[in-house]
This record gives sequence, C-alpha cells and structure tokens, in this order.
Amino acid sequence: MSGVDEAFLGVETSLSGRRWRARAVDESLAAALARRLAAPDIVGRMLAGRDVGVDDAELFLNPTLKALFPDPSTFADMDVAAGAILDAIVDGKPMAIFADYDVDGGTSSAILTRYMRAWGSEPILYVPDRLAEGFGPTPGAFRRLKEMGAELVVTVDCGAAAIDALRTANEIGLDVVVMDHHLMHDPETPPIRALVNPNRPDCRSGCGHLAAAGVVFVLVVALNRLARERGIEPEGGLPDPMNWLDLAALGTLCDMAPLKTVNRALVTRGLAVLGRLENVGLSALSQVANIEAPKSVYHATFVLGPRMNAGGRIGDPWLTARLLATDDRAEAVVLAEKLNQLNAERKEVEAAILEVASQQAEARLKEKPDAGVIVAGGEGWHPGVIGIVAGRLKEKFHRPAVVIGWGEDLGPVARGSGRSVAGVNLGDLISQAAKQGVILGGGGHAMAAGLSCNPDQVDGLRTFLEEHTQGARRELAEARVLEIDGALAPRAANAELLELIERVGPYGSGAPEPLFAAPNVTPGFARQVGDNHVAFEVIGEDGAKLRAIAFRVADTVIGEAILAKARLHVAGRLRADTWRGNGAVQLEVVDVALADG
Repeated sequence: MSGVDEAFLGVETSLSGRRWRARAVDESLAAALARRLAAPDIVGRMLAGRDVGVDDAELFLNPTLKALFPDPSTFADMDVAAGAILDAIVDGKPMAIFADYDVDGGTSSAILTRYMRAWGSEPILYVPDRLAEGFGPTPGAFRRLKEMGAELVVTVDCGAAAIDALRTANEIGLDVVVMDHHLMHDPETPPIRALVNPNRPDCRSGCGHLAAAGVVFVLVVALNRLARERGIEPEGGLPDPMNWLDLAALGTLCDMAPLKTVNRALVTRGLAVLGRLENVGLSALSQVANIEAPKSVYHATFVLGPRMNAGGRIGDPWLTARLLATDDRAEAVVLAEKLNQLNAERKEVEAAILEVASQQAEARLKEKPDAGVIVAGGEGWHPGVIGIVAGRLKEKFHRPAVVIGWGEDLGPVARGSGRSVAGVNLGDLISQAAKQGVILGGGGHAMAAGLSCNPDQVDGLRTFLEEHTQGARRELAEARVLEIDGALAPRAANAELLELIERVGPYGSGAPEPLFAAPNVTPGFARQVGDNHVAFEVIGEDGAKLRAIAFRVADTVIGEAILAKARLHVAGRLRADTWRGNGAVQLEVVDVALADG
C-alpha cells in the first residue's frame, strides 16, 4: 500500500489547520485496474483509491440502468404502494402528495406529480412550513388534506417516523402511502396502506443508499409495470420515466446520497437529461442562474441546488415543488426569479450568522483549545440556515458543530442543527442529551442531527457535548486530514489530464473528487475578485503557469499568503477554465500550506 501516514509534502498543519496525507492506494490493484481497462496508470490509481475492484471497474466507469436498476418488487410494500396508487388513478380518487421542503422532496414530488398528470390526475400538493410545522407530516396536516377532499396521500422524502400523524390519518379514514428513505428507529409498523423505505429493517432491496427521488423513480417504474400487467394505459400511452432522470439525479446529488451502484447510473444518465433543459422549471432556473447548459455535478449541487433549497429555508416551501412540476413557462420564470432572490437573501442571512458563530467558536477554543465540539447560538438565528452554518463551522474548525437559534418570530423554543465528522455519532449524542433532560428533544443520524431546547439550556448542552467528546481525539485528528491524490506540476495540468479525471466521475458522496497538490509554487497576478475570492496564477519552479481561484478566502490567512506571494504548496481540484476556454484548465483551491514550513 502507498499512502502511509507520513504528511504529504511534509504538511503537518496547513494554513487552514489541516494535515495533508496521501490517499491510500493498493498499488497492485491500481496496476491491475489499468491493465484491465487499457487505461493510463492515473486512472487505475484513482479507481483503486476509491475502493473499486477489478471486476467492478467497467460498470463503475460506464454505469447503466439496465445493469444496475433494482427489481421494484424487492422493496418491502412497493407492489402494494403501486397497486394503491394505480387503483386511485383509475378510480378517479382525489390524491395528495405530501413533500419535504428540500431538493429531494421537491424532485420526488415533481416525478410523482408528472406521472399522475400523464394519467389525467392532478394531485393536491402539500409542503410543510419549516417554522410553523417542522419536518414531516403532522396530525393537523393530514386533517387539512382530508378536509380538502384527499382520499389518498402519498408522502415523499418523509413520513416513516411520523407515527402519531399516521395513526391520525388512519383514525379519520385517510389512506396513506409513505415513500421515504430515512433511517427507521421505531419498530412499530404504522396502520397505513404501504410504507416503502429501503431502510426498513425488513426491506431486502439492498438500496438503502437511495435518496427519496431514487425511491420514487423506482415507484413510477413499478406503476408502469403494473399498468402493463393490467393492460391499461392513459391516452397517449404510458409516461416514460427516463424523461425525469434529471429530477432523480438532482435529488440524489443534493441529498448527498452515495454515488454507488444505481445512484451512479441515475446521476450519469440524469446529468445528460439535465443538460438538455427539457424541464421548463429547470430551464428557467438555469437562465436566472446564468447557466447555459447545467450538465455537471457542480451545476446541480452548487448552483441549482442552493436556489431550489432557498424556498424551504427562508421563504415559501412550495416554490421548488411547483417549479419542477410546472409546464407553464411564464409561471416557471416567476418561480425561478423568486427562488433566485430568496437564495441571495439566504446567503446574506447565512453570512451574518456565520460571522458571529465563528467568533463564538474562536473565543471558546481560545478558552478551551481541546474542546471536541463547537456549540454556537444566538437570538434571531433563522432555523433555515443554521444547518448550513453548522456545516461551515465543522469544515473550518475540523470538529462537530451545533448551531442554535431562537427568539423574534421563531417562537420561545430554540431550534438547533448539527453536523459531525466521521467517527463521532452526533445524532446519538443529541438523543442522549434529550433523554437526560439536558435539552427538550432531538436526535438524527451519525453525521447530522436536530434538536429543540430552551435558550437557557444552550450552555448545558455545550458542557454535555464537550464532556462526551473528550475521548474522540483520534476521530478529531482524522477530521482535519486532507487526502491528496498526488503532486501536480503546473505544466502537467492540461486538458488531457482533466479528461482522464472526468472519466472516473461523476464525483460526490462516497466517490470523492481527486485532489492534487502543486508543490513549491509562487502566486502571480494575485487579486481579490467578487466579494471574498482570490484569483491568481500558480507559477511552478520551471516558470510554467496555471490559473487558480480560491473561494471565500480574501479575509483569511490563506488569502493573505496568496496576495503576499509567499512560496506555497497549493492543493485543489482541476477544473475546466470556462473563462478562457480552448481546453484550458484551472485549479480550484481547497487548501494552502507554506512551502517553508
């Protein structure tokens, strides 16, 4: 194995506090992969570094739905769910879709809405308000849908844990089908028509890595299969789910679902569909975001995704679901412009909270440098952005972070959101804090958690979490490690190398994008651009130059070092230089270290 624990380029502590380490690679596996694929050595090394076996390599590089798509019947209750929905369509029963307010919920609801619409059935859409209703269905929401005339409700990206609400639906005679993917902790099976969740303990699909959009995509395939078995179809024929692969890909990417097996196929094929902009809503959103052809993971995750999430975070939670389901160009433009505006507002709110939260974190770490967790809180901090801020703090301080907001129009109870690092189960810690009365309630997953508490419980929660992370020194040390795929001289950064890197993509959760370090370089033509970015040239020892961009660093020590033209090691991702074009490439900077120490 290469990639021993020595610091890469000797970088024990970079300017962002990270330790650089070469990504571990089984050299014999890398060589075998390169031989099997008749590919350059770097392709074999990238695949081996991402735990791809020789027999899996071809399908990893060329994922197809034909080879990787699961049998819908292997999902617990999938056939029952398909039967209930198709019966309701044929019988003309009023139906409603209850969707979560994030991208996964919006894309899931749009896929199902478009399927039902193809049969001449227009469902009622219901998206809960983050502040007023919280996550998932409530008894009150089901009562309202019943009053609106719904006879069957399909929940998407939520519902599996809403036991009280599902009991209420049963009591008032409202049929419910749950389409979810979140982990299930309650062994109780709620009294509903069907509960489809690949993370059900009794589900044998092996698809627990699917996002909700992927689960719903499997559902519409199951619906078509059942319709064929019954010999029925709508006027114009059965809808083609392949037209909605862009929605499935967006939900998968924005929910950070691991890019393995069928998820790779959904994303690879879906990005191609996305680039055609056949969805009216996505076309309008791309236009306001100034993207001509959104066909990359970056476009989906960092350009379109934040805009689609903005409605659920600080505005109207219905906007994204309506945008993705509409075929009316004029309506789509209005909705897209509203989401774009809300995203700009979200960034302002986020930046203001992040500044104060960072100050709180720095003050606490100055007082207690070995604190294993960051807990920050403030009056008026919007619940819609505290999760993003927690993620920023985690990345900045290399340890779990919890951000809590309360007061003003947010109600008397504080709400918090946390993000963790590998090896520290934050959801479990928050659950323990709730059980011991440290906070009012909370829980979540290993890497993310939510909570509610009284504002005067914040200090107690900080003490509790710091005490319970004292033994996580190894995990916290690992959290600040930056894995580097190799050294890269500016002269070697060209279109041919970028093409090889892209061949191993798409990259995302579970398939990290390669990081390269340019050693012993000098910044040239460094200047601040935009609000807080630095553009410059990476100049190698032989004088070769490579354009580079470092985001959100102008007011940091990294920005100062670049602008001062200090001798540096620069780590980053290779990107196509869309500004210059003509096959040019640039380095998107992730971290920087002083070359002399």
